[in-house]
Amino acid sequence: MQVVFIVLNKIECLSELLEQFMEKGILGATILESQGMAQNLYEDSETTIMDSLYTLMRPFHPQNKTIFVVIEDEKVPLVSQIVNEVTGGLENHDTGVIFTMPVSYTEGFKKKDED
Repeated sequence: MQVVFIVLNKIECLSELLEQFMEKGILGATILESQGMAQNLYEDSETTIMDSLYTLMRPFHPQNKTIFVVIEDEKVPLVSQIVNEVTGGLENHDTGVIFTMPVSYTEGFKKKDED
């Protein structure tokens, strides 16, 4: 099992992304409001240095969404494919990132055949 984290900067893609997940059987995702470090530093900054840095690093999306879902290892490529198709590709600037971490223990997850 893996937990897949998606930090989605293109939040306008969220609904379509979740719809695609549901259609492909990727269920149980959790969505959190999140914000990047540069945006937070800029908002808290009173220095002109941070203003200058922000001008260079300015994100197009001051807020983002962090989505995470626990899935079977073999579904990770499917999630990646869906995310890239819906967003236009994570290689594009200010789209988002995806990463996974292994899950060694779960509790409270119900398999479909246990209903």
